[in-house]
Amino acid sequence: MQMNMEWYRIFLHTAKLGNLTKAAQELHITQPSVSYAIKQLEAQLEVKLFDRLSKGVKLTPEGEEVLGYVEKSFTALQAGEHRLQSLKNLSAGELRIGASGPIIKHLLLPLLDTFHADHPAVRIRLSQGKTSDIRARLKAGQIDIGLVHMPTSDHELDVHHLTDIQSCFVAGQAYQQYSNEPLTALALSRIPLLLLSEGSSTRAFVEQWFTAQGVQAEADMELSSMDMLIELAGRGYGAAFVTQSFVKEELDSGKLLQLCTIQPIPNRSVGFAIRRDSSLPLVASRFLELLR
Repeated sequence: MQMNMEWYRIFLHTAKLGNLTKAAQELHITQPSVSYAIKQLEAQLEVKLFDRLSKGVKLTPEGEEVLGYVEKSFTALQAGEHRLQSLKNLSAGELRIGASGPIIKHLLLPLLDTFHADHPAVRIRLSQGKTSDIRARLKAGQIDIGLVHMPTSDHELDVHHLTDIQSCFVAGQAYQQYSNEPLTALALSRIPLLLLSEGSSTRAFVEQWFTAQGVQAEADMELSSMDMLIELAGRGYGAAFVTQSFVKEELDSGKLLQLCTIQPIPNRSVGFAIRRDSSLPLVASRFLELLR
């Protein structure tokens, strides 16, 4: 049985008003159109819905039964439209986004602050993890936008360049003698190295940099947090490999010293990734406009 929503809408207004002419006026259609829709609905349902009176119409017992379901259906549809409108004007919804800790702190948080101030009703769901973790969560549909280190290749994801970052080695005042002239990779490897844990894109990047110069470097301390690398470097435990802009305050204050290298450390790129074959929620699309 094919459902005609317009017939049910006309039935609902007629039932509420008890008059075909008044229903037609409220719906901005002709009275014959109302009468035709009621007859078609009765024929489809094979039941009489209204008793015709001299001054209007009255629901039959079967019409009363149908009315309850029709009211619930249209109430649900109206609620759905209201919810959709709330999503469109960002007075509801969720922003599901993921990134690594340093990217969250130094790149993402300023944008989230702005977005949250403009749209406080949007619930922000933030996931922290390595680039590989963020890719996996994206593909599993657990987040809608991921900030990742580039290059990252995955046929299920669209990845777009966002910004470039420069990494460097830093150490505390205990290693001041090493900051006077550029160091070779070999000389740097002889200093206790503080690196992010294996499996992170940053760890893979620095290891590739050493390997390209024929040096097999080993980490003296492996940590999952760049903040901890910065803290331990400042306390004199060795040289930490970090993102330069993330330690600007410590470098300016002299708490940390940058160790320059003879072989330059290439720039790295940070991008945002989204699922290739899925439409973004309206909230995520709006945040992407800010992110770009």
